[in-house]
Amino acid sequence: MALAHNPEKALRTDCAGCRRCPLAEGRQQVVLSRGNPSARLMLIGEAPGAQEDASGLPFVGRSGQLLEALLVAAGLDSAQDTYICNVVKCRPPGNRKPTAAELAACRPWLDRQVELVDPALVLLLGASALDGVLGIKGGITRLRGQWRPWGSRWVMPLLHPSYLLRFGSIEPGSPRALTAADLRAVHARLKRLDDLAPPLDSGG
Repeated sequence: MALAHNPEKALRTDCAGCRRCPLAEGRQQVVLSRGNPSARLMLIGEAPGAQEDASGLPFVGRSGQLLEALLVAAGLDSAQDTYICNVVKCRPPGNRKPTAAELAACRPWLDRQVELVDPALVLLLGASALDGVLGIKGGITRLRGQWRPWGSRWVMPLLHPSYLLRFGSIEPGSPRALTAADLRAVHARLKRLDDLAPPLDSGG
C-alpha cells in the first residue's frame, strides 16, 4: 500500500533542493518551520541567523528565546498554537537583511506554507516580513498591533524580537510592553475564534 501523501514533508523535501537565489550557496541547510502545521496562528519572521542555520529551525537563538517567553506570557504554546517560519529560508551572509530579489525568490515557498497551514491569523515579525508579505516598506513602529485583512486572513505586524533585545525595559509604553500587549490581543482573538467554532460532532 502506498504511503499517504504528507504535504509538509513534500514541502520540506522540495525546499531543501532550492537553488532559486545565491543564498543557497552559503547555507548549511534550509530553515523551513517549527510548530504545528494545523495551527490557526502563523508567525512570519525575516530570515535564519547562525543558530537557525545550524539547527534547521527558525527562532532558536536569543531572539527566539525572547519570542518564546513573550508567547508563553500571552498564554500561547508555540508547539501547539503556532506555526513559525520566515520570509527567507536561507541565512543571508552576516545576518544582513534579505534583498528584494531574495524575498521574491523565496516567496513561492512562503505561499505554499500559507496554503498548507491555512491560518486564520498571521503575525509579521519585523520590517522585512512586512515588506515580503504585504509589500509595505517601513512603518513597522506605526503599524504594529493593528489588524489588517490579507485575503481571507487577518494580519498583524509586530516588532521583531531582535529589535526588542535592544531594550531591557518592560515599563508601560516600552517596545517589549507594547509587544506583550499585542500578543495578548492575538490570544484574545484566537479565543474568540474558538468561541465561534461549531461544536464537534460526537457521533452516536
